[in-house]
Amino acid sequence: MKHFISLMDLFHDDIRSILDDAHRMKKARVGFPKGKPDIDAPLQGYILGMIFEQPSTRTRFSFDVAMRQLGGSTIVVSSGEMQLGRGESIADTGLVLSRMIDVLMIRTSNETNLQDIRFKTNNDGVSVPVATIPVICGLSNFGHPCQVVADLMTMEEHGIDLNNARIAWVGDGNNVCASFIGAATNFGFSLAIGCPEGKHSIHNKFGETKDFVGDAIQKKESAGLGGTIEVFHTAEEAVRDADVVVTDTHVSMGDSHLEQRRAALAPFQVTESLMQLAKPDVKFMHCLPAHRGEEVTSEVIDGPRSIVFDEAENRIHAQKAILRWCLEC
Repeated sequence: MKHFISLMDLFHDDIRSILDDAHRMKKARVGFPKGKPDIDAPLQGYILGMIFEQPSTRTRFSFDVAMRQLGGSTIVVSSGEMQLGRGESIADTGLVLSRMIDVLMIRTSNETNLQDIRFKTNNDGVSVPVATIPVICGLSNFGHPCQVVADLMTMEEHGIDLNNARIAWVGDGNNVCASFIGAATNFGFSLAIGCPEGKHSIHNKFGETKDFVGDAIQKKESAGLGGTIEVFHTAEEAVRDADVVVTDTHVSMGDSHLEQRRAALAPFQVTESLMQLAKPDVKFMHCLPAHRGEEVTSEVIDGPRSIVFDEAENRIHAQKAILRWCLEC
């Protein structure tokens, strides 16, 4: 079963195949209305189920459009509309949905839901599979792999060689940052993380901790992978000579101690003067939604070096490739 949960779980050839397929399918649709199925409609008859524990714009629209272009259909529910974890075990939900749909995407605030819908512990204490369909992480507190695949695709469209790039992540060491770490281990690019010291560095917003950098370095060493992952505690050090500067919101759903977070992250705002430290042809990226005047200035996000809306559109094409990879269609 080919699940798509974390870029740490995949290998270079997997992600390379997904990116190549995404580029190919996007080029094949030039001139098509957005709702017209692809010529081959490879997922005709397939159903994608989507569970949202949190509100969503890009993830919901892009997966729905992706599945329609592939010829399939979707069922969308919020966790409040079903028995997910309320009166029914999450494992039982995985068993039931496996008999009703072909592939499942979950956007969750709890990483363990992605595990529990795929596996359960039997009476002997052994973890056994329950879901017999692919499960895709649409976002969790520990990662946002679909977003980062779209980001990599967008970088390549704008002439950036992933194998030799320097990518600067500036701001909160969050779930998107974690997925960039997974990408760096597979493509061998240099990832410079600029984030505050202490609890605002590599962490998640729900009180849990995970050493993303340590995990990435361990994987690199054990698999002989290239790439460099560095953590800096000033934005300037991270951005210097970067090909791409990436940021995210300073305050997101589920965050607490908001004023403390804003104060700690304020020095990491992406400004025009900060961008001047990067390469002359540097690109700016943001997964959106953006808060102009907080994590980035209007001058940067609305300026000529910003490729954020190409990035948003490419969620469709990246997720089409992910769906096809999972279903082997």
